[in-house]
Amino acid sequence: MNRHLGNILAGAALAATLALGAAAPAVAASSTDSLRGPDGDGSVTISGELKQWHKVTLSLAGPYAHEQDEAPNPFTDYRFTVLFTHESGAPTYAVPGYFAADGHAAETSAVSGNVWRAHFAPDRTGTWHFRVSFVAGPMAAVEPAVGEPLTPFDGATGSFTIAPTDKTGRDFRGKGRLRYVGGHYLQFAGTGEFFLKAGPDAPETFFAYADFDGTERGRKQAPRPGEAEPTQTLKTWEPHVRDWRPGDPTWQGDKGKGIIGALNYLAAKGVNSFSFLTYNAGGDGDNVWPFTARDQKLHYDCSKLDQWAIVMDHAQKLGLHLHFKLQENELDDHRAGHARKPKVIPEALDGGALGPERKLYFREIIARFGYELALNWNLGEENTQSYEEQRDMAAYIRLLDPYGHHIVIHTFPDQQEEVYPRLLGTQSALTGASAQNHWSVAHQRTLRWLRASEQAGRPWVVANDEQNPAGFGVPPDPGYAGFSGLAEPENEGRAYTLHDIRKYTLWGNLMAGGGGVEYYFGYKLPQNDLVCEDLRSRDRSWDFCRIALDFFRDNAIPFWHMRNRDDLVGNPENTNARYCFAKENDLYLVYLPEGGTCDLDLSAADGTFSVRWFNPREGGPRRKGSVSRVRGGATVSLGTPPADP
Repeated sequence: MNRHLGNILAGAALAATLALGAAAPAVAASSTDSLRGPDGDGSVTISGELKQWHKVTLSLAGPYAHEQDEAPNPFTDYRFTVLFTHESGAPTYAVPGYFAADGHAAETSAVSGNVWRAHFAPDRTGTWHFRVSFVAGPMAAVEPAVGEPLTPFDGATGSFTIAPTDKTGRDFRGKGRLRYVGGHYLQFAGTGEFFLKAGPDAPETFFAYADFDGTERGRKQAPRPGEAEPTQTLKTWEPHVRDWRPGDPTWQGDKGKGIIGALNYLAAKGVNSFSFLTYNAGGDGDNVWPFTARDQKLHYDCSKLDQWAIVMDHAQKLGLHLHFKLQENELDDHRAGHARKPKVIPEALDGGALGPERKLYFREIIARFGYELALNWNLGEENTQSYEEQRDMAAYIRLLDPYGHHIVIHTFPDQQEEVYPRLLGTQSALTGASAQNHWSVAHQRTLRWLRASEQAGRPWVVANDEQNPAGFGVPPDPGYAGFSGLAEPENEGRAYTLHDIRKYTLWGNLMAGGGGVEYYFGYKLPQNDLVCEDLRSRDRSWDFCRIALDFFRDNAIPFWHMRNRDDLVGNPENTNARYCFAKENDLYLVYLPEGGTCDLDLSAADGTFSVRWFNPREGGPRRKGSVSRVRGGATVSLGTPPADP
């Protein structure tokens, strides 16, 4: 009987058109557009690569509208949904659609037109049938009982045929949709692979980009305690223009090269996730919103959002998971800051409640981007809404999202014990936590919520997505912009380096059984959370992330069948002395943050196990140490590692 024991040492486009032919009804004229165009004729066009897991777009020639129309408002007063059903009868997806101006708004910056769209990512090959539901009425988009079918648009039907995917490698279109499957890890529906993530959590203002239409500099404001200095500039992502490659997407000529290059850089480094806010008006950056203007919460910017979609589509082709942070603390409700002091915050959607503004926001985001294969919806950064508001948001997203994407929430470290327990199990639709904590307790806090969620009956996927202290987070590489390499916080723990982040945050989360990490950049250090435009500032940390992800993949580690067993290496208190992650009687991973050796309790195991060492700083093959084999049935010594493991 031969088993494997790995001991890890640290520190040492096709298209089809279907025309219905009937004339469209007249739509009331609006003062926003004195020369209004004609309504569409109700015809439907299917476009895109008609392949499994690819973006398939249904375009409807619908009622003419302008982004600023009020009567009817194209965002609130129409409910456009497409029902896609596989020829076998299952599955069926009810996909929300949206107003798309002229259908080319990313290039034309159009604000009006008669094109309405729904995006679909089919999970099966063969023939799919569709049926359009198009309902009109005051606030019909957010009130399901409101509205009447609008002819000739309502009732349009047709079909199209989907071929197998031809994508491979990192491209998610070769892997399928990333799903919560009832355990501590997400799984790709196509290949069955389980997912571990690593990448940047900063800058939160990733989309505060000068090349996006309608994107404005933040309003001048004083810095908040524990936050970065607000900036009145937009990103150009100039340091990453050199990473753009011929054939990569742009819009309106050469726009987009910087942000596309930034994604190329991350993919080339081997990481697989990044995060971004989609709404931060009134927050630290005050420069990202999906609306036509900062305070126009019921009117959406068609061209800006089409440009966002270009970036997200490219990210998915590169194998980069999308972490949607739907709002931030400063604008989530009428409660100010960490202390939740009552205060009217004009930017807060419905003051924090699930009202028409918030419902419309979720509908527009899901309609425009929900087809993306690998993503999670984060209810809010450092969220302080009430339990009822958090529960209602999660339930509404679950209702609207046809694909059932992963839903998480992020809150202050010292409020986790108040916020998370009331959301566990069937108390909410959440399937995970986006945890913030001091870098040195990632292992312990990950274990806390893995165990609590399992006991509640719905195991969560727990990621470590923000590292305190806030002023330092994950530091830049030594030598970058003159940085010494040593983060030296005052009164917030000991000084530390990127190697401490590697040992206790990255591997601390993974060895607990967590879903991975995203790195926050502290506001006192170069390229911080608000102003960062050079992701090379943490180049070496991305190497460490890649090495960890490659280790699990290249060695076929069945982490989804494993659990934390620190007790087997004499660490029942789960300190940072040493970690153990095990599929018992089969595979044991041991991580020694400070090197050395240790004993492993194999008294409940039988058979013979091989012992190998791995270098988490440089990667490479597993190597033999002073002990190459051990037998189960007793506590055994793992020996000493190679001279340079």
